[in-house]
Amino acid sequence: MLKTLSRLGCISMLVGTGLMASASAGWADDIKIGEINSYSALPAFTEPYRKGWQLAVEEINAGGGINGDNLVVISKDDGGKPAAAVTAANELVSRDGVVLLTGGFFSNVGLAIADFASHKKVLYLAGEPLTDAITWSEGNKYTFRLRPSNYMQAAMLAEQAAKLPAKRWATVAPNYEYGQSAVKVFKELLTKARPDVEFVAEQWPPLGKIDGGAVAQALAAADPEAILNVEFGADLVQFVREGTTRGLFEGREVVSFLTGEPEYLEPLKAEAPEGWIVTGYPWYAIETPEHDAFMKAYEAKYGEHPYLGSVVGYVEFKLIAEILKKAKSTEADDLVAAAEGLTLDTPFGEITMREIDHQATLGAFVGKTAVEDGKGVMVDFTYKDGADYLPSDEEVKTLRPQD
Repeated sequence: MLKTLSRLGCISMLVGTGLMASASAGWADDIKIGEINSYSALPAFTEPYRKGWQLAVEEINAGGGINGDNLVVISKDDGGKPAAAVTAANELVSRDGVVLLTGGFFSNVGLAIADFASHKKVLYLAGEPLTDAITWSEGNKYTFRLRPSNYMQAAMLAEQAAKLPAKRWATVAPNYEYGQSAVKVFKELLTKARPDVEFVAEQWPPLGKIDGGAVAQALAAADPEAILNVEFGADLVQFVREGTTRGLFEGREVVSFLTGEPEYLEPLKAEAPEGWIVTGYPWYAIETPEHDAFMKAYEAKYGEHPYLGSVVGYVEFKLIAEILKKAKSTEADDLVAAAEGLTLDTPFGEITMREIDHQATLGAFVGKTAVEDGKGVMVDFTYKDGADYLPSDEEVKTLRPQD
């Protein structure tokens, strides 16, 4: 067990960091988790994410904590900057004594935390960063990832894209690690499935600074039959509005990462595109006991429906709790051993943390966008099990350095 905090010390930590934690009677020993995310840079996703992990921590501690100890979270905002994330990680490990790190949104930030975790030999569970590098080319013993990666989501989307008659494709994506990785793997997978396709144009607007009109005009000039979109957040809104105004999407298929997530679809309201093939989260139409229980608990606590970030935060901390319970230790190597091969029931069904590459088998919903009652929704969707969209162990060995 970790050193017991005094009541005064625990109160001081709570006030000084603004973190969420259990305040159960007796102030039992606390297991401190360091959480880092881009709260100020992308609140549309990270605020629901925070609510999700807060709900999970509340449930974990109400259920007896970690083998009798409370789970306490020290949370920091990295502002979407890799250097700030590394500074926060160093403070959490060296000063605050956390036993592991979690969180991350932007892929470049996640890679920076993963590199820190490798050098400092501390477990890092990345919740959101999607770049394939985090578990493959730059993977390391101490880093794990929860969400389906770019490869997994690209494989799901390319499977649908290959069925389209379109041969001439264009792409648009934010010009940083996530966008570059997503476009690269989608092109590889679609070309493998359909050798007759060609990519005739690429647009790489800077993250958060898209000129939607100029991008739409440049894509239209290439006259593609289909478009791959990787834009999200405010950039997606700009792209959709300007593309619609200029008729970019008329008569063209669009395949789009993340657009079905309510964080990004709801702000479009009646302007949401129709017929795009997307990954997302149709919370309003998932009929399973596991999801129903989660949704009811979330709505009861916050008075609003869950977002995909809510699910990520919730499952992230449920997974952390199971790792700690299984390890019965807070030593990094024991936590790594406990995480490898671990299974967990989630609102989307059972997942496994693969030993070979530290990638969870959490899946994603794939469907089409539509407008109903003046708002964007996902229709004709199916859940794709992440385990079905990952390369074999033999292939992974060629992609990932051996620990």
